[in-house]
Amino acid sequence: MAIETIHIAGISEPVSRIGLGTWAIGGSMWGGSNDEQSIATLHEALERGINLIDTAPVYGFGHSEEVVGKALVGRRDRAIIATKVALDWDDAGRVTRNSTPQRIRQEIEDSLRRLQTDYIDLYQVHWPDDLVAIDETARVLETLHQQGKFRALGVSNYSPAQMDRFRSAAPLATMQPPLNLFERGATETELLPYAKYHQMVVLAYGAICRGLLSGRMTPETVFGEGDLRSFDPKFQQPRFAQYLAAVEALKAFAAERYGKSVMALALRWVLDAGPTIALWGARRPEQLNGVEDVSGWTLTAEDKRDIDAILTQHISAPLGAEFMAPPHRKTSL
Repeated sequence: MAIETIHIAGISEPVSRIGLGTWAIGGSMWGGSNDEQSIATLHEALERGINLIDTAPVYGFGHSEEVVGKALVGRRDRAIIATKVALDWDDAGRVTRNSTPQRIRQEIEDSLRRLQTDYIDLYQVHWPDDLVAIDETARVLETLHQQGKFRALGVSNYSPAQMDRFRSAAPLATMQPPLNLFERGATETELLPYAKYHQMVVLAYGAICRGLLSGRMTPETVFGEGDLRSFDPKFQQPRFAQYLAAVEALKAFAAERYGKSVMALALRWVLDAGPTIALWGARRPEQLNGVEDVSGWTLTAEDKRDIDAILTQHISAPLGAEFMAPPHRKTSL
């Protein structure tokens, strides 16, 4: 079954509704990575019909972009590259938000160099910066857009009100919030209706909730020091046991109702939520197995009610992805 596609304003090619997320390929906060395997994973994604590659400078402090750039040599015309801007870090790896014009201008040139390309398909502001006026950030990016540095503009982790201010100075084609079966803020806040109304595409990050919805984790799964999940509250007891119990119930539901894996169910739920793309993080080729099971079917209203009942039964206090938000700078630059 071919992967479904969607249109993003400003990008002429059809974009796959499954995108490859490359945070783990950067190595930091995911227990390390192997560049050779990562490049093989990127090549495998293209072969399977996944053409959207989502990365960011902060993923491994430039390393993810460098690996993506190496992998796409000779294959650039087959890929839709989405990367981000407006985070900064110091020598100790401490990350802060930074949407100043000088940071944006520096980052886009660094990203183009690391990605070994002369344009980016989708450029996204990674997090809003309270110390820089949103319309100022938008105007700088619109100038870079007019210069041909990128084809489409998006934002990540913005509220509808913040997007309204951004759109007063520059058009937006996409938004990128966390969205998965366990983290539903985008469905509960007005983000999805906002996207539909303004004809924006939603890139849903964390579509399998940092591996929780892969169906591969057990109560004995351990995350090493520095791994993002070692300080994600969902992966700490007693919550971890609750989420794993929900996964087991969802696994049985997916198998009985559709003969599918729980991961296929989780990704289908994201695709059925609206004008969405599900970002699937992988760093080994075999982690892409099953991508063909996501397309060609939909969940019914009854399915969604049954899924909601499973979550309510097993998870007493659902959590969002707020723990991932980087701090603001203490003073303006």
